[in-house]
Amino acid sequence: MIDITLIFLIFFARILDVSIGTLRVIFISKGLKYLAPILGFFEVLIWVVVVSKLMTDVTNPILYVAYAAGFSAGTFIGMKLEEKLSIGKVMIRIITQMNAEKLIEELEKFDFPITISDARGRKGKVKIIFSVIDKKELKEILKIVKHFNPNAFYSIEDVRYARSLDIFNKRKRFLGFYRKFK
Repeated sequence: MIDITLIFLIFFARILDVSIGTLRVIFISKGLKYLAPILGFFEVLIWVVVVSKLMTDVTNPILYVAYAAGFSAGTFIGMKLEEKLSIGKVMIRIITQMNAEKLIEELEKFDFPITISDARGRKGKVKIIFSVIDKKELKEILKIVKHFNPNAFYSIEDVRYARSLDIFNKRKRFLGFYRKFK
C-alpha cells in the first residue's frame, strides 16, 4: 500500500530543505556569516526528518522519486528566492562604442556611483563605465543602459564586499523611476 501522505511529505519537505540549503550557500558566498548557520540548522533538521521517513519503507521506489523530485524543485525554488531577495552588491561593467555622454549624464542624474574609463576595443575607441550597486538596483540601471545605449555590452558580477566612500549620500532616484524608459 502506497502512503500518499508520506510521498507528499517527503517531496515538500525536501523542497523546503534544499531551498534553505541553496540560500545558505548563496549567503555564505556573500559573506552573511551569521545568517548562514541558522539556515544550516533548519536545513539539516528537515533533512534528518525526511531521511528517517524515507527509511520507513526502503523498498518503495516512489519515495525515492519523491525525494529526488523534491531536491530538483528545491534547487530551482531556492535560486528563484535568492533572485527575488536581491541581497548583496553587484558590479556592472558597461562598454559602449557610441557616444556615451547621454548615458553617463542619466546615470549621474540618478546618482549611481560610476567610474568612467577611456579604452580601445576591437573596433576602436570605447568607454568603460563601472558601477557597484545594490543588487536590487540592477533593473533600474539596466533600463537606463538599454534606453540610452541599447547596443552596449555589459557584464554583471557579484561583489562580496564593497566599501562605500559616500555613505551619507541621499539617492536622488526612487523606486519605479525607470518606468519612463519603457
